[in-house]
Amino acid sequence: MRLFGVIRLKKAVIVLVAVAVLLASMVGTAVPLATAATTRKLPVYSVEDEHKIAITFDASWGAERTKTIVDTLLRYGIKGTFFLTGIWIDEYPEETKYIAEMGMEIGNHSQHHYNMGKMAKGEIEKEIDSVNEKLSALTAKTPAVFRAPFGDYGNTLIEVLEEKGMRCIQWDVDSLDWKGLAKETLETRVIGKTTAGSIILCHNNSEHIAEALPAIIENLRKKYEFVTVSELLEGKKGTIDHTGKLHA
Repeated sequence: MRLFGVIRLKKAVIVLVAVAVLLASMVGTAVPLATAATTRKLPVYSVEDEHKIAITFDASWGAERTKTIVDTLLRYGIKGTFFLTGIWIDEYPEETKYIAEMGMEIGNHSQHHYNMGKMAKGEIEKEIDSVNEKLSALTAKTPAVFRAPFGDYGNTLIEVLEEKGMRCIQWDVDSLDWKGLAKETLETRVIGKTTAGSIILCHNNSEHIAEALPAIIENLRKKYEFVTVSELLEGKKGTIDHTGKLHA
């Protein structure tokens, strides 16, 4: 009996070692989001393009720097995309109209800036429809692009947008301007991380983005053409790969 117990113990140890080796081999192995057991839909993080980029500004609080940002873009002859929440539109209707009248693209950023990754379909539809209706009334245009608050998305959100003929937009260059980074830090970060087809994330009322914007534009336009998000997506009918890049 003692010998039999020893044999069983050795077998158990062998099994445990094998499991440990298997688990160790899996550590650090990236599993693409789009190949999980239940296929996860992806928004657009960037686009396959040779020379175009898009700069975007999310707006959910404050507005005192918004006109300066718009005027800076106009001075350089470029257009940006502003993703607006409904609560921001309600508080700043004149700024909303100014963005539209100056030829900038306006995208939908939800009504309340809630996390939407796990929301029910009906709640998602209300968050999107409310902003679309406000913008249609104020600007006579309905947004074609949407950005999820906090970048929190899920299949249901993307499916709802698809039903409405809209695209879910993320970013591949995060300025981190909301952290209050210094002007020079913002410039170095955005310029250094941007590549052809990039979508740059900024905010309309972050502390130093208006100051950093001229240098960012002057440096990047030497290599790239600034366009709106919708212009960046134009003609791209390929697939979105596991990194979120939309191919031509």
